[in-house]
Amino acid sequence: MTAGRVLVVDDERLNRMLLRRPLTSDGHEVLEAANGLEALEVLRREPVDVVLLDLVMPELDGYATLQAIRDDPVLRHTPVIVVSGADELASVVRCIEIGAIDFLPKPFELTILRARLETSLAAKRLRDLELEYLEQVSRVTGAAAALEAGTFSPDAIAPVAERDDALGVLARRFATMAAEVKAREDRLRAEVRELRIEIDHVREAKRVAEITETDFFRDLRSRAGDLRRTIRSDAGEDGAA
Repeated sequence: MTAGRVLVVDDERLNRMLLRRPLTSDGHEVLEAANGLEALEVLRREPVDVVLLDLVMPELDGYATLQAIRDDPVLRHTPVIVVSGADELASVVRCIEIGAIDFLPKPFELTILRARLETSLAAKRLRDLELEYLEQVSRVTGAAAALEAGTFSPDAIAPVAERDDALGVLARRFATMAAEVKAREDRLRAEVRELRIEIDHVREAKRVAEITETDFFRDLRSRAGDLRRTIRSDAGEDGAA
C-alpha cells in the first residue's frame, strides 16, 4: 500500500480516532481538523495527499469546505473522500458535483476505505508527476526564450537534465547547443573587436595620408628640408672656422 499524508476532518473526536488508528497502522501520516476552517488552515500550511471529509460540522460544514478546496487554484487537485452519515442520494450527488472523488457512508467498512484511499493516493501521485513534468517542460521552453534574449543560464535546466527520460535527453541536448551558441557568439565578438581595431587603424592611416598629400603639407615639408640643409651648412662652416 502507498503511504501518504491524510487529513481527517470531523468534529467528533471519536470519529477522528477511529480513522486515525487503522490509517496510522497502515503507515500513513494522519493530520486532524475539527471543522472546515481548521481543515483549510492545515491544507494551506502544509502538503496533504488525501482529505477524508465529514459533512455535518460547525463553523464550516463539509459542503462549503469542499467548495473552498475546489475554488482554490493551489488546493483544487487535492483528492477529497467524503465520509459521512448523510448517505442520502442527494448528498452523494451534491458532493460529487462539487468535486469529491468518492463518498463513503458511516459506519465505513475499513477494507473499502483502504481500497478507496489507495486509489486516491495513486491518482494524487500521478497528478503530482504530471505537474512536475509540465513545470520542467516550462523550464526548457523558458530556457529557449532566455537563450534568444541572451540571458540563458545552464543552471535553469540543470534539474531537468538529470531526468532519464526523453525530456532529460532534450534538456541535455539543449544545454549542449546553448554552450555551442555561446562559444560561437564569443568568437564572433572577438572577431568584431579585432575588425574594429583594424578599421580604426585604416581610418587613422587614411586621415594621415589625406593630411600629408595636401599642397600645404608638401610645401611645409619642403621648407623643413631647406631649414635642415641650412642648419647643416651653418654647422659645417662653424666647424671649418
